[in-house]
Amino acid sequence: MHETSPNDRRGLRRRQAMALLPITLAMPWSAIAQTDLSDLERVRASGTLKVAVYKDNAPFSSGPVADMKGLDVSLAEALARQMNLKLSLLPFDAGENMNDDLRNMVWRGHYLGYGPADVMLQVPADRYLANANPQVTILAPYMRQSNVLLHDTRRLADAAAPEDLKGLPLAAEKGSGAASVLMGYGGGLLRNQVAIFDSGVEAASAVLDGRAVAAFVTRAQAEAALARQSGAAARARISKITFNNGIVDNGWPVALAVKSSNKNLGAALEGAMKSVRESGEMLAIFKQHGLTLTAP
Repeated sequence: MHETSPNDRRGLRRRQAMALLPITLAMPWSAIAQTDLSDLERVRASGTLKVAVYKDNAPFSSGPVADMKGLDVSLAEALARQMNLKLSLLPFDAGENMNDDLRNMVWRGHYLGYGPADVMLQVPADRYLANANPQVTILAPYMRQSNVLLHDTRRLADAAAPEDLKGLPLAAEKGSGAASVLMGYGGGLLRNQVAIFDSGVEAASAVLDGRAVAAFVTRAQAEAALARQSGAAARARISKITFNNGIVDNGWPVALAVKSSNKNLGAALEGAMKSVRESGEMLAIFKQHGLTLTAP
């Protein structure tokens, strides 16, 4: 058996190093330097904060991809500005469930080749969701969502219980939890009365233009519809209604999500969110979009 001498081994290592040299030289210096940066430093070096927002999610993020509008879009702009970064929105279609969305947009990236973003908005700050997704950190809650009943007071003055809705045309958003609750109540007691709309704002608007008497939607969706048709506000009311399922509907806080290893970025975003809130800009953003700022 041939034994390699120390000199031979040194020559072999030199030849291996020389073979790798063209590959190293072909790499941009920025790519090599990036490997030594922290998560926050990489974002700052890029000069851009990539923010994932849902498509077709009025009043938070909707409209053409190149010109999206909504509360989350305005909030993303404010966060990027606080961090002295440019904003790059990454709009995406909702997956089958929130676990899919967090995987695609926060920690791994979509199989179609886009993502992940630096941060995702409109994430429920839920303990069970967080435990099921250890790859992400949910932080900096900025509002509370809740389901409400928007109703035409001319045909339904009060709605204290689901039975008050019997016989009336109702509206809800396709695929929403509110629609499931409304249609499933009492073994389907109200199901045949419910018209399904593509968005919660459209369902709420159906009440304002007379196509439905009541819509079970989120407060933000109801308020957005009222802001669009302010003339109908005098005859419409937002009420809370309990569906007697043993669960008190106190709503749910909505927050940001980052990859769990991006601790410095998460801390910077929390600081930016704190500044946006304390400066009064958060309140101004909510008012701009016709929404009530609710404590998370």
